[in-house]
Amino acid sequence: MERVIKIGTRGSKLALWQADYVADLLQQKGLQSEIVIIETKGDKILDRSLSKIGSKGVFTEELEDQLRTGGIDIAVHSAKDMQATLPEGFKIIAFTERELVNDVIVSLKDGIDLNNGKEVVLGTSSVRRVAMLKHYYPHVKVVDMRGNLQTRMRKLEEGQCDALVLAYAGVHRMHYEEHITQHLPLDQFTPAAGQGSVAIEVSENLDEAVIKEIRNAVNDKDTEYRLLAERSFLHTLQGGCSIPAFALANLEGSENISITGGLVRLDGSEVIKKTLNGSKEDAERLGDEVAQWILDNGGKELLAEIKQQK
Repeated sequence: MERVIKIGTRGSKLALWQADYVADLLQQKGLQSEIVIIETKGDKILDRSLSKIGSKGVFTEELEDQLRTGGIDIAVHSAKDMQATLPEGFKIIAFTERELVNDVIVSLKDGIDLNNGKEVVLGTSSVRRVAMLKHYYPHVKVVDMRGNLQTRMRKLEEGQCDALVLAYAGVHRMHYEEHITQHLPLDQFTPAAGQGSVAIEVSENLDEAVIKEIRNAVNDKDTEYRLLAERSFLHTLQGGCSIPAFALANLEGSENISITGGLVRLDGSEVIKKTLNGSKEDAERLGDEVAQWILDNGGKELLAEIKQQK
């Protein structure tokens, strides 16, 4: 009897979109699958910011429990939600082709533009976005905005804020593009590591032949090089969801890669960033070197200060 790959996912519309997308990629290679919905701590606790809950495994722990026991074969996550260091016994085997990586401003009002200097109330739950807004757009007021995309859009409709700051990928996948008023520039709003791609996590106990089939169906090699660099940066920095860190790697030609990574002070008063270029085969080493440079040039003290303020 043919194996059916059990895909574990969170239950939000965006998470289910990602699971369906992966199921379609598997189907194209003749692999059958079924989707298993699992609620995580991050889905249940909506009255506190992510930084207050604790960044480790807030959207992944329950899925990993099911991977460990064989309740599911693969877990599908937004790559940006993945911990820098996975718990023992787990690994990421594939990254889907990456979408546009920008952060965007979404509003139901006309004329919302952060560059015009007018006071505007923005909703976001990301410490990175809050710190960057304070640095580049200090006239903006920020309110904490948790919940899935549909919940945030409802809060926007209710007037709890003038606009939301979101990843383009989720806005695009949920068909809210018509409400995008601004794409934030990547040289300022460098995204979170992994933004725009879907990661496939497995238990190391999963059969290697099955892993190979899944990887062959789902993994985008160019995206993988980029995310290996970004996740290496995050790993060395030891940054999680509650650290205002950013990283973006881009392929340059067929053989080379560049990575920009950095940290923002919580009050927005300082940005430490570094870019390195090299062979794409050295992607992980380059990510590590960028993080080491950040740590050696004020990042270590800044991280200690950030953790003290949490």
